Amino acid sequence: MKRFAFIFLVLFTVSGCAWLGFGTGETNKSAIELAHEGMDHYNGGSYHKAVKSFQTLKDWYPFSKYAMLAELKMGDAHYQQKDYEEAIASYEEFENLHPRNEAIPYVIYQIGRCYFDRLETVDRDQANGRLALAAFQRLRRKFPQDPYALQASAHIQKSIQNLAEHEFHVGFYYYKAKNYKAAMGRFKAIIENYPDTGVHIKALQYLTVTEKSMAGKLQEQPKKKS
Repeated sequence: MKRFAFIFLVLFTVSGCAWLGFGTGETNKSAIELAHEGMDHYNGGSYHKAVKSFQTLKDWYPFSKYAMLAELKMGDAHYQQKDYEEAIASYEEFENLHPRNEAIPYVIYQIGRCYFDRLETVDRDQANGRLALAAFQRLRRKFPQDPYALQASAHIQKSIQNLAEHEFHVGFYYYKAKNYKAAMGRFKAIIENYPDTGVHIKALQYLTVTEKSMAGKLQEQPKKKS
């Protein structure tokens, strides 16, 4: 029994050391060394290695002044790899942990970019466009004078334009399918929600055409016998 207890203790010690990082060389590095290592990987374009270094820094030195850098740059490294969901998670974690940090405008901007960079063509679902618009508008609302809020303005216009074009695409599809009620709903939504995009002019034109087509369709229906 003592022999088994001794073996268990040895195995626990060895595996425990491996789990803690001893013998791997990672724990021989200080927080600042891991920060420099991560930045070197990041600046060299080795984003996967950068994430690994920053994650190690976060795990082993969570109260270090460099941990905040690691949290932020992990988001950037994921973004550069186009791992957008991981990037969003990192940025949102940073915002939740440090809501008053001076980097928050940048963080919100990057969250918006993670959605904006995945904008679909107007014939596809515009979920990313709506989320990008929400992030950029939140940035502009909270930090109206920040350079990142000003930079977001062009992205806001593009997002709105895409959403308007998508509404028109769907409305026109319903019109061609002679589903006039649904088409009118889409065209009216464009006029109400996107009045300054240029798309509203087409929507007005097709709203008139759709109303006439709908009226003609109603006239063609046979009257019920009394």
